[in-house]
Amino acid sequence: MEAYEPTVAPRDPGAPGLAPHEVARLLEAAARMVAAELEAMGDELASWRPADGEWCANEVVGHLIEADRRGFAGRIRRILAAAPGSEPEEDGWDQPSVAAARGDCARPAAALGEELGAARADAVALVRSLRPEDLDRAAVHLTVGRVTVRELLNEWVFHDRNHLRQLLKSAQARTWPVMGNARRFTDPDA
Repeated sequence: MEAYEPTVAPRDPGAPGLAPHEVARLLEAAARMVAAELEAMGDELASWRPADGEWCANEVVGHLIEADRRGFAGRIRRILAAAPGSEPEEDGWDQPSVAAARGDCARPAAALGEELGAARADAVALVRSLRPEDLDRAAVHLTVGRVTVRELLNEWVFHDRNHLRQLLKSAQARTWPVMGNARRFTDPDA
């Protein structure tokens, strides 16, 4: 069976998206999955780069931490702190430079799991505190345009799952070259 790709497959324009309580549960679940994968990987695999220019697993987790602080919880806090009716302007952030400055490949995987857990607990508390009237408040992002709190919450879950896939592919990259003919179970032409 072909993997479903949500950005390509037929879209349901009537899909309701996720409510804040659902977002909170999914954010918590993602943090648990990340911590479990890092623990299983250990420091050597978590710091290994699957290809030139690719992030190691630890850098993926560092990015999730920074995205929570800067792009999701941070942005939602700035929107809510703005005067009612105003839409603050939001800049992006230089993700590669932030990743390089963090130096996460050299850090213990367990420390990154703990850092994500603490940052995520704070973020989940924010999500759970949102009131219905907060969800349509917005900011204007200089790259993508107007974004509401509701849209950011849904993108946060999507973003997490994209990087969970990236994290899982890191371990797959170590196994594929040595699978021999077993690769044909995945790719008949391998």
